[in-house]
Amino acid sequence: MKNLTNSNVERQNILNNRFALEKIQDYIGISGMLFEGEYRFTTQMIADFYGVDERTIKRYLENYEMELKHNGYILSKGKQLKDLKLQFGHVINVPSKTTQLGLFNFRAFLNLGMLLVESENAKLLRSKMLDIVIDTINERTGGGTKFINRKDSDYLPTAIRESKYRKEFTSALSRYIDMGNYKYSLYTDKIYQCIFKENSQEYKQILKLEEKENARDTMYSEILNLIASFETGIAFEIEKHYKSLGRKLQPAEVDDIFKYFSEHPLQRPHIEDARIKMASRDLHFRDAFHKKLEEYIHSISPADFERFLGEQSVSFEEQLEEAKDVMKRLKQSE
Repeated sequence: MKNLTNSNVERQNILNNRFALEKIQDYIGISGMLFEGEYRFTTQMIADFYGVDERTIKRYLENYEMELKHNGYILSKGKQLKDLKLQFGHVINVPSKTTQLGLFNFRAFLNLGMLLVESENAKLLRSKMLDIVIDTINERTGGGTKFINRKDSDYLPTAIRESKYRKEFTSALSRYIDMGNYKYSLYTDKIYQCIFKENSQEYKQILKLEEKENARDTMYSEILNLIASFETGIAFEIEKHYKSLGRKLQPAEVDDIFKYFSEHPLQRPHIEDARIKMASRDLHFRDAFHKKLEEYIHSISPADFERFLGEQSVSFEEQLEEAKDVMKRLKQSE
């Protein structure tokens, strides 16, 4: 089981997932003070809920100040504090001379619960949070996450475009490289290794794919876009070298093209972005750990949760229906 107390990434993944937060809030059944559009909690309220003293809460505030502020902890002062006292003075029971008061919103309330090692209540809540997150993702993806990439409305148009660039790439391999059919799998794997450091077999093992399942069917649109960029770019370079040399290329010459293309400064930010998205999304959504991309694991953005789990997500069947005419024209043109 994931240890939330040790991982800022895992904590942030939960806090960025509004669908899970709604279910966690329903499960806890705690509301707090509805102030300025969201529920707020004082340090004393937090301490009471988690069964610790205020000094413990304040120690965590000192040690994790930036993280807790990022997730909604504020110091209320001035007019805001005055308004709070007018509405909830009977609840917060603070001295009239108080000039600032720490307030947690629900995200910061949960954030602290993910950190508190002294609290048995927090420990129990952390365990339930992880269960709720898994249930929420499965519920919103129809029970499985192997093809969660297809919930992205950009997936199918990207996959269709990528197949066109794939043909350019395989055509260049066929016409301009002096090598047997092994070159197709060899250089496809080289593209994968350039982008996300894994060959197709390694990728399939990490995602627990069946031997006959196509790895690209599970890849996010950004990964497919970058693969397409490599395919069309390398195809262009192979053809250019063929015309310059007046003969088919040898494997060592093709390797040099791959090295040049993958190390070009223009590719670096795109490769890094692809690695971050693959490593981070697969770990959280699919529980698939890309060891070679470990340094690229970040938290999932709120926008990504909307993209794959929220209103922005679109079922693959709907995408197929919408793209039916496009696919028909493509088939007729072949």
